[in-house]
Parts: sequence; structure tokens; C-alpha cells
Amino acid sequence: MNELRVLLRDLAYVESPRWHEGRLWFAHWGTDEIIAVDLEGRSEVAANGPGDLGWSIDWLPDGRLLVTGPELVRHEPDGSVVQHADLSDIADGWNEIVVDGRGNVYVNGGNFAPAENGPAGVVALIRPDGSVRQVADGLAFPNGMAVTPDNRTLIVAESWAEQLTAFDVADDGTLSGRRLWAATPGDHPDGICLDADGAVWYADVGNAHCVRVREGGEVLTTVALDRGAFACMLGGGDGRTLFVLAAEWRGFEHAAEAIADRTGQVLVVNALSPRAGWP
Repeated sequence: MNELRVLLRDLAYVESPRWHEGRLWFAHWGTDEIIAVDLEGRSEVAANGPGDLGWSIDWLPDGRLLVTGPELVRHEPDGSVVQHADLSDIADGWNEIVVDGRGNVYVNGGNFAPAENGPAGVVALIRPDGSVRQVADGLAFPNGMAVTPDNRTLIVAESWAEQLTAFDVADDGTLSGRRLWAATPGDHPDGICLDADGAVWYADVGNAHCVRVREGGEVLTTVALDRGAFACMLGGGDGRTLFVLAAEWRGFEHAAEAIADRTGQVLVVNALSPRAGWP
């Protein structure tokens, strides 16, 4: 791998990177912006989001944009924004999202504060026919998610549990066979992506690095940063550009101050193995 370089700077908090239609798109937390940037650093506000912290983006197979937040919404071709599915019976507030190769939508949320009765994070499934159901619970702050290229495994970053957790995906999109995919002792994995060798890249805010890890926990590569790493995504023409979204994290109590200071950056570095799976 070569050295990191800054593609875009002077941003607020940056999250949920997605390589889509030849550009990197991401959620610009602390604003209402969804930004798209090309490999030359040319960027634009491509759509709008909720404007607060803790939301993510992805696309349906037909190209319509989904955005999480207080609810799951869908951007229509005419510019309107509508509720994609009613998830209010499952949880209040939704964090990460991934749409698999069959059009199944997975979103995670729930109570992220430490719970007396154990972890309270959940995963909901919205099938292409519009049906909704909860498919996992008891997750310790579920964060980034990825689906393997064969649509048979969902991997979830459990930030507080310091691990990546895997589920088998059935033909109807439901989950079973929960298991430890990789322990990340001392790390709190956030946004993740998969590569063609079956490894996972995960970002860690507190430890200010991105790590490539194999199933079972073997660390293959570590990319150190000078600020917190919120998420990472492989993209570019050959899928071998690793995009890292980073910013200084000072805690929720100082979020407004940090947003105003614009420490957010999009960084890029070459990777050996190309992108695979979803997102």
C-alpha cells in the first residue's frame, strides 16, 4: 500500500461511504448533505439527509436512494422523499444500512446506551415485497454491515463487543447461525467493507485506524490516521481504492464544536484486493 492522501477536507463528521456510479457518496453528519466526490476531488451536494448525527445511505437495485435516521426514507425520481417502511414497532431510530444483491434491505438500530438487561441493538429486514420483520437482537451497538458476494452471509460490526459478528442469510433474507466472525480486542469496529479475498476492512474512531482482518481474527493490514476513522469503503475503477472517512471525535457533548471546526476528511490509499459484496 502507498501513503494516504487527502481527497477532500474541511468537512464536518463523515460517515457511510458508498461507491456508486463512478463516485464516492457519503453522509455529511451535522449538515443535511449527502455528498458525492470523484477521484479528482470534485464534489457536490447530491442529495439531502436528516441533518443530525447517526444516519447512513444505500441504494435499491432500481437506483432509488435510501436514508436512515429517525425513520427509513426513500428518495423518489421526482425529488420527493417518502417513508420506505414503517419500522416504528421494532425500534426508534436507525443507524447503518446495507442492501444486498437480491434487494433485501437490512438496517440496524435500537438502544445504543448500555442496557441493564444486556445489549439492545437490533437488525430489521425489509424485503423487496415491502414486508418488515426483526431478524436479530441483542447486539452491542451494531454499526457497519456488509453482505458477502453470494448473499449468504451478513457481517455486523458490534462496536461495544469489540467484534465482527456473522449470520447466515436464508433464501427469504432471514438470519440464523449467529457466530463470531472475528474478535477485535481493544478495537471498536465502526464502518466496514469486504474485499475479494474475503477479508473485512473496519474503521475505529477511538484508535484512529483502519484494519483489514481475516475471518478468525488475523490482522492483515493496519492504516494509521491522525484522527478518528469512522468508516471505510473500497471503490474506484478497479475497486482497489480504499476510501477512509475520518474526523476528530470529542464526544457527543462537544459535537457541535467539532462540526464547526470542520476536521472531517476523505482520504484515499491503494489496496491490494478489490471491493466485493455489498455495500
